[in-house]
Amino acid sequence: MTETTIVVPTLGRPSLAVLLDALARGTRRPQHSVVVVDDRPEATGALPVDGPLDVVVLRSGGRGPAAARNLGWREARTPWVSFLDDDVVPNPDWYACLLDDLAAAPPEVSGSQGRLRVPLPTDRRPTDWERSTRGLETAPWITADMSYRRSVLAEVGGFDERFPRAYREDADLALRVTAQRGRLVRGQRSVTHPVRPADDWASLRQQAGNADDMLMNRLHGRAWRERAGAAPGRRPRHIAITAAVALALILAGRRRWGPAALAALGWAAGTAELAWARIQPGPRDGDEVRRMLLTSATIPVAATWHTVRGAWQHRGATAWRGTPDVVLFDRDGTLVHDVPYNGRPELVRPVAGAEDALDRLRRAGVRIGMVTNQSGVARSRLTGEQVAAVNRQVEAQLGPFDTVQWCPHGPDDGCRCRKPAPGMVWQACTDLGVDPSRCVVVGDIGADVQAAEAAGGVGILVPASATRREEVTAAAQVHPDLGSAVTAILAGRW
Repeated sequence: MTETTIVVPTLGRPSLAVLLDALARGTRRPQHSVVVVDDRPEATGALPVDGPLDVVVLRSGGRGPAAARNLGWREARTPWVSFLDDDVVPNPDWYACLLDDLAAAPPEVSGSQGRLRVPLPTDRRPTDWERSTRGLETAPWITADMSYRRSVLAEVGGFDERFPRAYREDADLALRVTAQRGRLVRGQRSVTHPVRPADDWASLRQQAGNADDMLMNRLHGRAWRERAGAAPGRRPRHIAITAAVALALILAGRRRWGPAALAALGWAAGTAELAWARIQPGPRDGDEVRRMLLTSATIPVAATWHTVRGAWQHRGATAWRGTPDVVLFDRDGTLVHDVPYNGRPELVRPVAGAEDALDRLRRAGVRIGMVTNQSGVARSRLTGEQVAAVNRQVEAQLGPFDTVQWCPHGPDDGCRCRKPAPGMVWQACTDLGVDPSRCVVVGDIGADVQAAEAAGGVGILVPASATRREEVTAAAQVHPDLGSAVTAILAGRW
């Protein structure tokens, strides 16, 4: 049977309760826990998750829908992950049809999109906001209802968290998946996307998406719109209108009234054309006309400002790698102060910043583990029970860990587990179902880095008192402390 985990990022809108109720009342209930990711900066009230569904709530702290979805899919352990927005209403047979869609997907298919319907008023023409929402019906690969193989999400690093709002992050992911991994298809399942209420300035706030378009340009080239099926937009006209009003103001400031009037006339003509293009297909009532006139006078300037801001902000953006699936840490000298052949739990002292570094990884949904050489057992200076007791104390202070691996052999025993051999890294990845290429090992000596590289992963050196100068020179990545190493890992620089 095809298995999938439903992930729903939310800002705590009332529509979440409607979504969860629809899933509970469907002809078939989800077989795995629904993962709801609360992306409110602060949890200012309980979410409506006390119904009949099994729901797991995670918190992403207001980092945006891309980060929230990443946290959700990393929690999942099923072959597929199915994303739903918190303002859609699945059809009664949605889950049954979802399983059919995923079961029918051949191995070369990496993702499956559902069908979306936006109901509009039948007694009048739709407003500008309603027409904008209706565009979701034909938008390819939007995550309002989109499923991906979990292995594919891990391989491409998930959603690019540099997209801070629900805009373009889904198109970016789809372009990376189709370029690197396989086809995306449209299934037969269906959801309804009601038009959300909006105030007068909603369309003006939407212009912030122009900055995200600049990130898309940087990552995918200027031809990305055609590949993503995105509308061409009006950016050149917005820039021209903004240039006209800026020129009018400059010329007026210099008391060149004739040229200033011509420039102002150009601005007025451009603004009028934009306003009419938005008013003509709509209901043309007083409120809509007023709203269109107000926003049409300000949208070009806002769009141009966000375009310039985005081009500058993302001028050096490189391909998104995401976070690794697991980060493995050496124990002595990396997580805790090194006490040679320590068999006494009371001597365990975490290094400065270790607890915070590990917690940051956990909050991002990254699994963590510990891999440690303990040759004291081979040398008869420690027992296995003592090593286990110290490990338990480390976990009590810094855990939980998703995996703990330790090697009892000495350097001359010829085992495959003692670092710099890759055995412990391989075993940790096998236990967690992680591709070693998505694993990072952080340690304080060259053997840690070499074990990671021998396993097919990435090693990061955090020097300590035992680190030799030649080990620092040989390491591809060196950070002064755990905090800076984790910062780089979370930013995709690993």
